[in-house]
Amino acid sequence: MKIHREKHRLDVSVSDLSGSHFDDVNLSGSTYENVNMSGGTFHDINMSGWRVRNVNLAGLRVEDANLAGASLSGCQMQGMTIDGIEIGDLLKVWAVHAKSEDAAVTAPKAK
Repeated sequence: MKIHREKHRLDVSVSDLSGSHFDDVNLSGSTYENVNMSGGTFHDINMSGWRVRNVNLAGLRVEDANLAGASLSGCQMQGMTIDGIEIGDLLKVWAVHAKSEDAAVTAPKAK
């Protein structure tokens, strides 16, 4: 099926759209629930304001992205890297640095 220069609202359920190609498509405000997007490729996509919950992002690669204001919470991050550095190592260094800064702030000043 080919849809070109159309403006419609689709309600798709229990369907197989694998192998589909979307180019210059506005999907803003769309909702995806119980969807298999494994193996998909996203390029030049505006995902600002996205919220993802209860998702499997194992093996996800994010490159050349604007992550300003991004937040991760309650996530399993074993093996996750940022610029090739394991997140566990980064958090350990941050914890040591944060403790030393706290100590410097609360240390009595020399007379």
